[in-house]
Amino acid sequence: MLELLDINAGYEGSTVLRNVTLYVPDRSVVALLGPNGAGKTTTLRVASGLLDPAQGRIVLDGVDMTRWPPFARAERGMCLIPEGRGVFAALSVRDNLRLQSEPGSESDSIDRATQTFPRLGQRLNQVAGTLSGGEQQMLALARAYLANAKVVLLDEVSMGLAPVIVDEIFEFIDRLRSTGVSLLIVEQYVQRALDIADYVYVLNRGAINFVGEPQEIEGEAILESYLG
Repeated sequence: MLELLDINAGYEGSTVLRNVTLYVPDRSVVALLGPNGAGKTTTLRVASGLLDPAQGRIVLDGVDMTRWPPFARAERGMCLIPEGRGVFAALSVRDNLRLQSEPGSESDSIDRATQTFPRLGQRLNQVAGTLSGGEQQMLALARAYLANAKVVLLDEVSMGLAPVIVDEIFEFIDRLRSTGVSLLIVEQYVQRALDIADYVYVLNRGAINFVGEPQEIEGEAILESYLG
């Protein structure tokens, strides 16, 4: 289980998160929703180690990793897929996949990634920065699949993509879920997130103002009352 406990965090003296507590149980999908500027990305940055909290603890499987650097958290099974793709744009698709693989498993990893995203298999020798936005997102998402992660943090992975690509992305997320990985999802398509989530947290102005199951928050009027 991933636990964020009583987190306060921000940037250059400005507090963004206020006493945020959030749990991602094993083998579950948690949707973190909220209006723009609510602190959703900041929450994922704190969880992944890209931003140190001013207060609070981050615990994974009972181990306090609050002061651990990002690479140490990754070694323990945490994987962040950031907003805005997150690929090595100057390298080929093949080399991106090799870097995401465990040493000695590169060939098998490339096979797994291209079976999951056949489009990547057609572009192994292409420079990643020249891929379409959807293809770059597939390449970024492959990291979650190849890293054998325990917890995957997904930050707006469908942003700016065509509807048909969004469908493929969510099919992948569902497949990833079926492997037993836990997911913490920040997503602009609220209903899509609710459709796959086991639990929902709503963040507004840096504070959690709803915790529950998806059916408790479905419905346009209810959503608007929480999301603003």
